[in-house]
Parts: sequence; structure tokens; C-alpha cells
Amino acid sequence: MTISLLFMGVIMGVVAWWLLKQTVDTSPWQADAPYAASEDFSGRSLPQPDAKLVLIIFLVVVTSLFALFISAYLMRMTMASDWRPLPDPDLLWLNTAVLILSSIALQWAHVAARREQLDSLRNGLFVGGFFAFVFIGGQLLAWQQLVDAGYYVHSNPANAFFYLITGLHALHLLGGVVAWGVTTIKLMGGTEVARLRLSVELCAIYWHFLLVVWLILFGLMLST
Repeated sequence: MTISLLFMGVIMGVVAWWLLKQTVDTSPWQADAPYAASEDFSGRSLPQPDAKLVLIIFLVVVTSLFALFISAYLMRMTMASDWRPLPDPDLLWLNTAVLILSSIALQWAHVAARREQLDSLRNGLFVGGFFAFVFIGGQLLAWQQLVDAGYYVHSNPANAFFYLITGLHALHLLGGVVAWGVTTIKLMGGTEVARLRLSVELCAIYWHFLLVVWLILFGLMLST
């Protein structure tokens, strides 16, 4: 329970820091700029604070969900003697590095969008999306390695939790890939950079969030 509360605290701290940073970085004379009424992922004009608020609420819900699973993981681990931790595939280290690179690339795209640097924005989105797909593929390969070694879902509670937690994280990343895809398609279709700033920023925030979640989950699995 303590670790799950710490998990929620870390996530909330990151979210609060990001919101504070955005508030401080936004000058009063920029309130009426195109950035304040950029398009969201669906193409509708959505005020920047409202779009960010929706995302933050969603991230709070997702944080609570992962915290519950972490609590269940820790409780189940101490309840019975049938808990046999499975070995963490070395591939997970590479996957972690790939996700970090993906997050860095999305931040690069976010900065490029704010500066209206079309080429850098395009490159950042492409690189970020590429590494996201590599991460998902790497997770599937790690699962396959464990299955080939005989670590099936039904064999042990530890196995089941590993597949559940990593699968849940990958599922949320897939949702981010959909948003990334919509934004990238709009960019390639000729949509002005100014109208994509919000979408790119939301993608970057979401990627950073999932990176923090993964680092906590990976650390938990390594320590238990």
C-alpha cells in the first residue's frame, strides 16, 4: 500500500509540476494567440485550458487504476506461498531505453510546434511514433520469450500480474499511438502547425506520463 501511495504521489507531483510550468511559461499577451484555440485530436476547436483539464482528469483516473493494481500485486505477493517471481527478461531494459527515446522525441516535436518549425515537428513525430511501435513490439517479444521459457499466465500469480500490468500499460500506449497517428496525418495533410500545437503538446504530456508509469512498474518488478 505504501508503494502504491508513493506511486500516486509521484505521478501527481509530475502532473502538478507540468501544469505549473505551463502556467508560468504562458505570458498574458499570448492568451489570444492561435495556440489557445488549437484543434484537439478530433479536429474540433478546443480551448487550451479545457483540453489540458480533460487530459489531466484522465491521467488522474489512470493513475488510480495503476495504483490499485500495484496494491493488489503487493497484497497478493504476501498472501500465499505460491508466489514465484518470474525472471525479468533482459529485453525489458532495451524496451525502457526505447520508451525514453520516444518520450524525448515527442518533447522535441512539442518544442518544434511551439516554434512553428515544420521540419523538426515532422521529424519529432516520426521518430517518437517509430520508437513507440518498437517499444510495443519489444514488449510482445518479451512476452513470447517468457512463454517459450514456460512462464504461462495460469502457471503462477506472479506471471499473471506481470502480463496484466505490462499489458495494461501497452494498451494505454496504443491509445496514445492512435492520437499520435491522427496528429501526424493532419500534419501530413497540410494542417497549419499553429492548429496542431495543442494536439502535439497533449501527446507529449501523455508520453511523459506513460514513461513515468513504466519506470515505476519496471522498478517494482525488479525489486520484487
